[in-house]
Amino acid sequence: MASKRPKPIQSFPPIAAPDARILILGSMPGEASLQANQYYAHPHNAFWRIMGELIGAGPDIVYEQRVQILEDHGIAVWDVLASCVRPGSLDSNIRDEVPNDFAAFFASHPRITHIGLNGGKAAASFKRHAVRHCPAHVIATVLPSTSPAHAARSFAEKCELWRAALPL
Repeated sequence: MASKRPKPIQSFPPIAAPDARILILGSMPGEASLQANQYYAHPHNAFWRIMGELIGAGPDIVYEQRVQILEDHGIAVWDVLASCVRPGSLDSNIRDEVPNDFAAFFASHPRITHIGLNGGKAAASFKRHAVRHCPAHVIATVLPSTSPAHAARSFAEKCELWRAALPL
């Protein structure tokens, strides 16, 4: 009997107002995010805590309001991958990558000047699949991952690195 092939998972549409200036890219939503249908839904992911410190979009605010605060600050959120196969939530398990349509995204969001790549896997996948679609004036910075699996830096260190890289 042949083994059953894992089913690909799909990412979300971007959070992105037409006048967005900053694009934060993850790799692919984890299991908690996919179940909640929300970006960075795992309670131990530091993304919303960092956004709380930087722009007031903390995890204590309902999701829809956090999204609005991001948009009000010119921040878009998306993932490099449209789909992939990934057992569990670890980026190291990602395979069969299919990228999102970055040519269309950048065409419809011409004010993007900065990209924050949320972790090493997002950076590697962006370089492999999407950097060729990135306008020449856009500055892309690899940021420390907000994932609970990335504990090499303290929350305060992550916050300061994110603050320094993004023109908020």
